[in-house]
Amino acid sequence: MFGIAKRLAAAGVLGLNERNAELIMRLNPRHLYPRVDDKALTKKLALEAGMAVPDLYGLITNQGEVRNFASIVAAHDSFVIKPANGSGGDGIVVIAGRSKRKRDTFRLGNGMLVGEDDLKHHISNIVGGQYSLTGNPDTAMIEYCVQFDPLFGDVSFQGVPDIRVIVYRGYPVMSMVRLPTRVSDGKANLHQGAVGAGVDIATGKTLHGVLKNSVVEEHPDTGSVIAALQIPGWDFILESSARGLEVSGLGYLGVDIVIDRNRGPLMLEMNARPGLNIQIANRSGLSHRIKRIDELYDANDDPVKRAQIARREFAAPAVAFRSAAQA
Repeated sequence: MFGIAKRLAAAGVLGLNERNAELIMRLNPRHLYPRVDDKALTKKLALEAGMAVPDLYGLITNQGEVRNFASIVAAHDSFVIKPANGSGGDGIVVIAGRSKRKRDTFRLGNGMLVGEDDLKHHISNIVGGQYSLTGNPDTAMIEYCVQFDPLFGDVSFQGVPDIRVIVYRGYPVMSMVRLPTRVSDGKANLHQGAVGAGVDIATGKTLHGVLKNSVVEEHPDTGSVIAALQIPGWDFILESSARGLEVSGLGYLGVDIVIDRNRGPLMLEMNARPGLNIQIANRSGLSHRIKRIDELYDANDDPVKRAQIARREFAAPAVAFRSAAQA
């Protein structure tokens, strides 16, 4: 066991305890957590910083406002309902359209129909705190439903893939695409069974994937090869992610971005405690990249400069993480 730990450390693999002690506790002051834990506040700050985000149709902040739901969505056939302080995708409902015969009946992303009263009941549960990180009363957000980009059509099951970028001291250091599967119920959540595919920071092309803790080459539902997909707007994605430092004030965070087929890259949310499976997806450890940023760090670098440095420094991973772990 000690031999494996030693080889992983030599490969630059960042461990959970090291992440918590050396990155999160040191770089992420707790008083700044609401800037990323509260998705409504994150969206407001991101808009003020000029970032592209899904349009917000409305907020429901208490039980009395649940009755406003119909008027908020009156002009929209598709939309997303989510808890502002939720995590892991819990409580998110995607409405893909309306019934052709009844406008108060909605079609979910999986094709099932639900009534307006069902959605009001769900919103009431959100407001009551059922999906809140803290269990406290929450806010229900109703926003634009991202339209699936055909790029990921062959490597995704139902839901919308998203792109996670790890940002250290304002510099993007590692990225992966999270691909929904049947097991994850169409959600881009690795803990629920989605596939994570590493991304070459220099080019924006996908690498190999990881399902749970196993490396995979093909999507489990479609059988399509995961590697070598060119993510559109990659320069913009890196620059937007780098801007996450100014928006959140956090020195270590994950920035999640989706690709809309009409509007391009949109920032979905940020995370103050991003997981570490991204290292397996990239077959590369974070520690070496973090050390390199510490050597290069310049407080005067703006987001564009920081993104340029990331592209220059972190080309396709050369460290065979999997081999090191299994050697």
